Amino acid sequence: MSGVWVFDKNGVTRLITNPTKESFEQKDPKHPGTATAPGARPRVLVYLPSNQVIRSYTELEQRLTELGWTRYRDSDCSSDLIQFHRSDTSSHLISLPRSFSNFKHFHLYDIVVKNRAFFQVRDPTTLYQA
Repeated sequence: MSGVWVFDKNGVTRLITNPTKESFEQKDPKHPGTATAPGARPRVLVYLPSNQVIRSYTELEQRLTELGWTRYRDSDCSSDLIQFHRSDTSSHLISLPRSFSNFKHFHLYDIVVKNRAFFQVRDPTTLYQA
């Protein structure tokens, strides 16, 4: 892994890939609800067949259901995760934070990797450029 490891005041480390001056100074993402690391550009999840930016769980669940994913209903309601699975016999599982605003880049890429032909992660500033 390349980048810079930074220790916070509690002694917890975090890896900053492609570091910038801002990434060392900034603790919280500038754009909450988007997949950002400190100093990184925000990213959005795009459903490719309709070029739709996914902005809520309602939209995401609708698209995943169309692709054969089922929301896993577990008995532990206190879990911080929402999970989707392909079938009871499949090992394919997508685990996402309960709050859509807590999505990180790895959640977006997890969806993309398991649905390559249908989703893409993009920079929102380049969405509407021709």
